[in-house]
Amino acid sequence: FGDTFNRDAIARSLNVDPDEIDDRFPSQEVSTGLPFIIVPLKTRDVIKRAKVNQDKFFTLVENSRAKAVLVFCPQTEKPNNDLKARVFVDYYGIPEDPATGSANGCLAGYLVKYRYFGKDKIDIKVEQGYEIGRPSLLFLKAGKTDKGITVMVGGGAIMVARGEFV
Repeated sequence: FGDTFNRDAIARSLNVDPDEIDDRFPSQEVSTGLPFIIVPLKTRDVIKRAKVNQDKFFTLVENSRAKAVLVFCPQTEKPNNDLKARVFVDYYGIPEDPATGSANGCLAGYLVKYRYFGKDKIDIKVEQGYEIGRPSLLFLKAGKTDKGITVMVGGGAIMVARGEFV
């Protein structure tokens, strides 16, 4: 877990209003190897409208290890999913990734650290990729341990990544 980011600066970078960011939780750099800025948004509508303002975002992350961002909210497209997410990787020349285990591994650790669901562990489904016509579903399991936070990420029924926050 790394730097936290000012809500107004993050909002300008994502072309959203600062009040549309869930201020109960920080916008923070999280890394399981590839760092992402995790940004909690309030609604599905905000996720759909979010778009990286490259000039503002590139300036914001100039001195940060994280050069990509994952936004999420609790309003989903499908009622049996737990969260909706989008991953923006404009800095690397890719405007959006429909499903990435690295970003969602960071999200899993973040959710446990900040007890987003009120618990020290999660077992959830995250939908992603709807805005670019490539919907996907990722399964996240994570929990606090004596050594930190253990994270497991899978797509479908196959485990595709495993990591541990220490």
